[in-house]
Amino acid sequence: MRRAVLIVVAVVLVVGIWRVTRVRHPGKGSLGGAASAGKGGLSGMAAPGFSLPDLDGRPLDLAQYRGKVVLLDFWATWCAPCRDEIPHYVQWQDKYGGQGLQVIGISMDDGPKPVREFYREFKMNYPVAVGTEQVAQAYGGILGLPVTFLIDRDGRVAAKYTGAVEMTKVGQEFQALLQAK
Repeated sequence: MRRAVLIVVAVVLVVGIWRVTRVRHPGKGSLGGAASAGKGGLSGMAAPGFSLPDLDGRPLDLAQYRGKVVLLDFWATWCAPCRDEIPHYVQWQDKYGGQGLQVIGISMDDGPKPVREFYREFKMNYPVAVGTEQVAQAYGGILGLPVTFLIDRDGRVAAKYTGAVEMTKVGQEFQALLQAK
């Protein structure tokens, strides 16, 4: 009996570890919290459209940003790596917005109240909406946070990053997209 319980516990642990690593790093052999830039999945395809109310209740429609390079960030107020990345996104929006960069935040929090407080605290300068399951599924399922997409001026997904991003690399990649007018 004791041996059977140990076997069941071992199987549950192995399956749990396997699922966690697949959620954080789908299709990649990434280690730790490293980001995985994917060429698979949506890469090269048209970014799924969405229209969500922003924090002020106005429509936030991805289509209105066609012609810009979009950094689409799925995040949450409770997510530590998200909290580290957002100040960089605020700086990038300030510095590169005039060149055609548009950062868009999709919070995966349960409601807008903590997001509004976070928005003010972090002095976010780009549009933010609370995401839905439908939008998350359209982007391949957002199972861990953060998940960040780069979308080119033609509305195609150029890159996907799962987990904390390497800021230098993402910066170089969006700058290359900005120059590829």
